[in-house]
Amino acid sequence: MKTAVCHLTKRQLPLNQLVLGASIRRPIFKLIQADYPDFTDEAYVAVGNLNKYRKLYLEQLLEKELGEISELEKEVLESIQENELLSTNIEEEILENLPIGDRMADRIASFGGSWTFIIAFFGFILLWMMVNVYLLATRPFDPYPFILLNLILSCLAAIQAPIIMMSQNRKEAKDRQRSEYDYKVNLKAELEIRLLHEKIDHLIVHQNQRLLEIQQIQVDLMEDILNRSRK
Repeated sequence: MKTAVCHLTKRQLPLNQLVLGASIRRPIFKLIQADYPDFTDEAYVAVGNLNKYRKLYLEQLLEKELGEISELEKEVLESIQENELLSTNIEEEILENLPIGDRMADRIASFGGSWTFIIAFFGFILLWMMVNVYLLATRPFDPYPFILLNLILSCLAAIQAPIIMMSQNRKEAKDRQRSEYDYKVNLKAELEIRLLHEKIDHLIVHQNQRLLEIQQIQVDLMEDILNRSRK
């Protein structure tokens, strides 16, 4: 296996773990040269060291456009440097971190806002009234105007209201986590597209330079042929 020396660390590494200076995009190349002035197009740099300068370049790019970098943007830069994926199932991640109390509050609020609860609730009230008015007309345990039933309904409403508020707070937290996740994914996609554009521009410039060199060689050969034919 062919090897070469990393210009930054002076370590001997396989070529598949190194990147030639000529293939590095110019903005990142200049950042390396700022720390290592003798770094040239013919020198090699390890992929790990190159990723650090890529991260530094993206940090400078974000600071130039957004000002101070937030924790979310730092996470995106770390994921780009480590080649990590941000595309995870955000719903499963949220559910895994939920405590038991919040899960119960979500389930109770979901049941309390369903037709099943409404039908069962009205059925319970009608059954309570029928039992006390018709079945136990002589000795009802809760005679009209159903004071015990009103007390139960008041307690139910007092308990249900904070549970619904807890569920709404959880929903707001979920929405905030989703928006942060979408922001990180979109930011990473934008930064990687910019890097891709710069890489393509860099390749086009180098390709044009090579074509010009080939054309110059062809012109020199044609001139040699013409000079020989005249002689």
